[in-house]
Amino acid sequence: MLEIKNLHANIDDKEILKGIDLKVNAGEVHAIMGPNGSGKSTLASVIAGKEEFEVEEGSIVLEGEDLEELSPEERAHKGIFLSFQYPVEIPGVSVTNFVKTAINESRKARGLEDMPANEMLKMIREKSELLEMDRKFLSRSLNEGFSGGEKKRNEIFQMAMMEPKLAILDETDSGLDIDALRIVANGVNKLRNKDNAIVVITHYQRLLEYIVPDYVHVLYNGKIVKSGTKELALELEEKGYDWLKEATV
Repeated sequence: MLEIKNLHANIDDKEILKGIDLKVNAGEVHAIMGPNGSGKSTLASVIAGKEEFEVEEGSIVLEGEDLEELSPEERAHKGIFLSFQYPVEIPGVSVTNFVKTAINESRKARGLEDMPANEMLKMIREKSELLEMDRKFLSRSLNEGFSGGEKKRNEIFQMAMMEPKLAILDETDSGLDIDALRIVANGVNKLRNKDNAIVVITHYQRLLEYIVPDYVHVLYNGKIVKSGTKELALELEEKGYDWLKEATV
């Protein structure tokens, strides 16, 4: 589904990604771990097409299509979803209206009519129940006054509604207590299927106790220096990241 080859990217003339190779197949969950400043969020942003980052070399291919010339909106319409580490607030726009607009814009880009209102309402009801969300929550302004856990749950709700091919969750566990983490992780697990893929970016192994990855990759100093199964996350929890310095020499 997703194939990244020799990806180099910088911001403000500072090289952040220094040759990333990564392949993610449909039906898989990949975890990307690493210390602060290793390039994890940059990688997520570059895949999503954020324009402040400049790709110097390499390619990002989704289902056989090179994404280089596509804007963030076009990539979203192709099925890429990015859950932000720090979701923005949009006063005056309800969660429901935001999601309706996003879905219908995506449908329009694919040459489809707006989703019928009864189908939309049915889908909203089903997905909100999936994530154990109070329906009153959906009428609130997007992220305005939300707790950290509410913001993250709202991001997963958007993911559930958009049904992306590739979901990138950038530090979804940041600032969550155990109950919120469990609810968010359960929602992600219920959305896993053979036709989509999920990339989870995290510092900590605790999230991976709830969302069990097929593969774990360690990003260090702009490169993937080690890959393995979920046991690698346990090794990182025990040893920390300093021992990986040898792999970058």
